[in-house]
Amino acid sequence: MEITLQQFKRCDVVRVKGRVDSMTAPQLAQALHGIIEEGRFRIVVDMSGVEFVSSAGLRVLLEAQKTCKRWNRGEVVLAALSPTVREAFELTGFTRLFTIYDDVLSAVGAF
Repeated sequence: MEITLQQFKRCDVVRVKGRVDSMTAPQLAQALHGIIEEGRFRIVVDMSGVEFVSSAGLRVLLEAQKTCKRWNRGEVVLAALSPTVREAFELTGFTRLFTIYDDVLSAVGAF
C-alpha cells in the first residue's frame, strides 16, 4: 500500500493506493493520526487507488472520524470509491457515517 499526503489551506488529502487490510491498516492509522496530532481535523481520503478494504481498514477510518468530529472540530470525508469498496461500505453501514464524494475536487471544495 502507498500513502501520499498533501496539505491544503483548508484540509489535508490522504491518497491511498493498494489494499487496506490488517497488514497495511497500521500505516494508514499512523498517517491519519499524524495529521490529527498536528491539529488538523479536516481530512479527505482519496480512495481511487484502493482495491480492497478489510474490517481493520474500516476501523482505522472510523477511529479517525470519531476523533475529528469530537467537539465539532472537523471530519474525515471519502472520495472516489471504487464500486467494490463502495459496496463494502454499504454492507457495513458505513455510508451513513461518512460523507462520500465522487471525486477529490468535490471533497476538497466542500471544506
